[in-house]
Amino acid sequence: MDAKARHDAIVALLRREARGGVVPFARVVEAALYAPGHGYYSSERVRVGKAAGTDFTTAAALGPMFGQLIAAAAKTLVGDLKSHALVEVGAEPGQTHYAGVATQFAELRTFRFGGAPDFAGRSVLVANELLDAQPFHRFVRQDDVWRELGVRVDGAELTVEPLGAPSTSLATEFARSLPVAEEGWIIDAPLAAEELLRKLFAGGWSGAVILLDYGKTVAQCLESSPAGTARAYRSHQLSGAILEDLGSQDLTCHVLWDRIEPVLVQAGFRSVRLDRQEAFFVRYAAEEMERVATSGDHEATGRLRALTHPAHFGAKFQVMHGIRG
Repeated sequence: MDAKARHDAIVALLRREARGGVVPFARVVEAALYAPGHGYYSSERVRVGKAAGTDFTTAAALGPMFGQLIAAAAKTLVGDLKSHALVEVGAEPGQTHYAGVATQFAELRTFRFGGAPDFAGRSVLVANELLDAQPFHRFVRQDDVWRELGVRVDGAELTVEPLGAPSTSLATEFARSLPVAEEGWIIDAPLAAEELLRKLFAGGWSGAVILLDYGKTVAQCLESSPAGTARAYRSHQLSGAILEDLGSQDLTCHVLWDRIEPVLVQAGFRSVRLDRQEAFFVRYAAEEMERVATSGDHEATGRLRALTHPAHFGAKFQVMHGIRG
């Protein structure tokens, strides 16, 4: 299916759902990412890496070293890895970065985007860029009020307009929690990420959670991102045209870390902390980093620099983590 056919199929789906020709912005993003047969993450193609046809790269795409550092950090957090399952949520097709450390854990459980993960009684949940791949709401400051944005889908082109009322109780709560801002300011909120985490944390399993992603606090968004943080990625190109080519490009926004932290705390996690990726690995995987740095393997040390140097993934990504039980 070509890009136009995919886009048209998603718009047709949204038109069938629309009330008065308008759907919440979050629903457009959800369909663009996950609509069966048409959504961006519904396809089996390889999206991550530097090869032709890929759209973006992540820390995990740097190969087995990522898994080695995560395993070392997990050992620092929970101690005996043999009594814990490693549960990867949001895995991309073809990625095997935990294969080399699987034997250190009781078992390895890997779940794709949109899957329904299940956890062992003791688990280490690892999610790399899962939260930013969730549908997000958009809100605009208009007439001294925060209003949720929707998308009109019954015209020749998709256009954005405020909804008459927030689409969900969570959207209502979020809008009410926002401080005053300048007229026209936009903030993007991946509220679906919060709901996903609540589901993942259910069941009473113990162990650790390691969430790697890029994000800001609400205050930081309202200081430095007047047009919001939403953007599209395709062929390693960043774009603000997030309503074009639905289903054929990744849609994402920054995680709101000060919204994620209370979700962990409410689920019973303690020692919840947010670190830059660089600081996280230095704090929890120092011995493994030293082993690589002194190995004499120039390719390995280059990958280590890419994962931890502030000019690369080290500062771009953050890690929120905690332990339970």
